[in-house]
Amino acid sequence: MGDSAYLKKFVEDHPKNKMAWYLLGKEYEASGQTGKARYCYIQAGGVYEAFEASKIPEDLWMGYKADLLQETKRREKRGRFLRKLGIALLIALLVVGLPSAYAPGEKTAESATAGIQNELGAETNPAVPDAKPAKPPGENPGKADAAANAVKGPVFTAQGYAFGKPQAGAEALSGLVDLQRRTGAPILNAAVLGMERKGDYLLWTDDMPVVYELEQSPNQGTTTIQSYDAEACRCTPPDASGLQAAAERWIPYQESLGVLASAMQRYKEGTGGWPSSLDDLTGPFPDNWLAGSDPVMVKAFGPLLKTLQNAGSGMAGQQGSESDTTKEGLAPEEQPYFNEPFEIIVDTKAHVLAVVSGDKLIRSYPVGLGGDRTPEGSFVISDKVINPNGRDNGEFGSRGMQLSDTNYAIHGTNDPDSIGKDESLGCIRMGKKDVEELFDLAPKGTKVTIGKGILPALESVPKERFKLGHRQDQTNPHRVYHWLD
Repeated sequence: MGDSAYLKKFVEDHPKNKMAWYLLGKEYEASGQTGKARYCYIQAGGVYEAFEASKIPEDLWMGYKADLLQETKRREKRGRFLRKLGIALLIALLVVGLPSAYAPGEKTAESATAGIQNELGAETNPAVPDAKPAKPPGENPGKADAAANAVKGPVFTAQGYAFGKPQAGAEALSGLVDLQRRTGAPILNAAVLGMERKGDYLLWTDDMPVVYELEQSPNQGTTTIQSYDAEACRCTPPDASGLQAAAERWIPYQESLGVLASAMQRYKEGTGGWPSSLDDLTGPFPDNWLAGSDPVMVKAFGPLLKTLQNAGSGMAGQQGSESDTTKEGLAPEEQPYFNEPFEIIVDTKAHVLAVVSGDKLIRSYPVGLGGDRTPEGSFVISDKVINPNGRDNGEFGSRGMQLSDTNYAIHGTNDPDSIGKDESLGCIRMGKKDVEELFDLAPKGTKVTIGKGILPALESVPKERFKLGHRQDQTNPHRVYHWLD
């Protein structure tokens, strides 16, 4: 217990450092204080799970401890540590039973332990309430079992990323940890796409770059971790064009899954029951919860329905060790990314309308408003209609989405010069391409929040707009709309 005093002081100063909790637990366990060890392992959460499951050799985690203790005496060079911590823990959390790892452009796993400091933070796995005492290190599972259960990939995820900064590796790590948890099996090839942060949101775009890639070879017992951010890794990354092309196919695929899952949940909220088929969501007006469908939705409907039913009111992507989508026909690389239903936010100060899922900003468009005549508050899309009042070139343009049971709506306009200004009578005006894309992205029942200063002032639209096919008749010739244009 000679090191316990230093470790106790370190966790007091850095209570979020789960690695420090894990090492302190090892100290207590070695001295026979199992109760204190158990408490520390619970605080260590995902780090305990990863190190015990992957059977990291004792000399490696002892190296972690030695470096951590040194940091209680010298707390400089913070940036270099964060980069190395991302690499070291990436291996620990993702490699199950593989004895060694090497990262081109980076250092080996053993040398990457230098300078362990703090702040694994809240994005690691939650604490383990029933953590068991650690087993002796060195018990590696068979390579054949790991290979048999592995997911070949490439499997993608997206994560907030501090481009060009030392902490970037740790941010990428949290995305890969979440990906590992969702797939429930070792991943042979995984990649993280970097999302830029703007205010409270992470920007989901059609050109998010690949920032990290992991490749495992169970037969050879090696793992390669490659950074594609030359400034962060201080390396010359290899060509990522093939991987980037695959990522750019994954992005619209995930948008389709997100729209479908949102429509299912909104249908449940509106009718009290889950849809039994895709047809329940794509009927003619007023049953057009979805504006249409696409091949992704046709394939994914059954697996997503089962996932949402099992999750209660949650979205896809919150499964445990083995996803229901995998069991029902969606491969791990096809699993849903978005775990919250799509919502619309309108900032009356910035004149911006955004589609978001939690803290992911998927689209943002410039809009025309009515100043103080545009109401603030929470609404839902109660009606979705194509060509309001029978034409696409009128005051409401080609699409209209009514806000709850009011005379306000999100709609197109025949006065495009009013976008970005306060010239409406209270409605939200959009350009033609923008409103038509929003119509396809936002199911009926989508929550709409209107307020001041709640969005970054930016425009974010893809080169190719999201567009659904297989449409039913979504006009409403039986009503003349009198929205406050």
